[in-house]
Amino acid sequence: MKLLRTIRLDASDTFIFPVAAEPGDWAVSGTFALENGPATLTGKALAAFRGGFLGIPSLGWSTLAQVVEVDAEERAAAIDLLARCLVECYGAPDLDTARAAATEEIDFAASLCEHPPDTLIAVRRAVEANAIREVFRTLRPRADNRPWHAFSFLEARDEPADEVDLTRLARGEGR
Repeated sequence: MKLLRTIRLDASDTFIFPVAAEPGDWAVSGTFALENGPATLTGKALAAFRGGFLGIPSLGWSTLAQVVEVDAEERAAAIDLLARCLVECYGAPDLDTARAAATEEIDFAASLCEHPPDTLIAVRRAVEANAIREVFRTLRPRADNRPWHAFSFLEARDEPADEVDLTRLARGEGR
C-alpha cells in the first residue's frame, strides 16, 4: 500500500506558507484545517489554501507530497498520529471520532497514490460554485533516474494563470 509524505525540494515552503511542513511528515489534503474558507484567508494562509498539503504531525504546509510504500503498521500509525492532532489542535470531541475522521483523510490521501513510488503530487484548490474544488497533478521522475532537482522537472500543462508575489508573501503582506 502507499501513502503520501511531504517533501521539500527547496526553501520556498518556509516563506510561502504560515508554517512549513517538516520533510517526511505524513501528508493529507488538509482542507479541513482551512475551515473558514478562502474568502477569509489572506497572504500565507491563502497560499496554503491554494496549493498546500498538510503535514502531520508538524501541521505545516508543503507544496509537494511524495508517493511512498508503507505497510499496515505505518498506515495505522499515521491514522493514530492524525487522530491525536485532530483532538489536540482542531477540537475533535474525542479520540474515536477523530480516528474515524483521520481514517477518511488517510484513505483519501492513499487514493491519490495510484502512481509509482517517488511520484510527486501537487494540489491546486479553488472555489467553484460555492464548493472547494481540488485538482491534483503528478510530477514523475525522469526515465534516467537522476535525482530530483527543484527546477529540472516542472512541466505545467493547461494550468490557469495565477499571479503570486512571493516577495510580498514573505513579508506577510498578502497577495
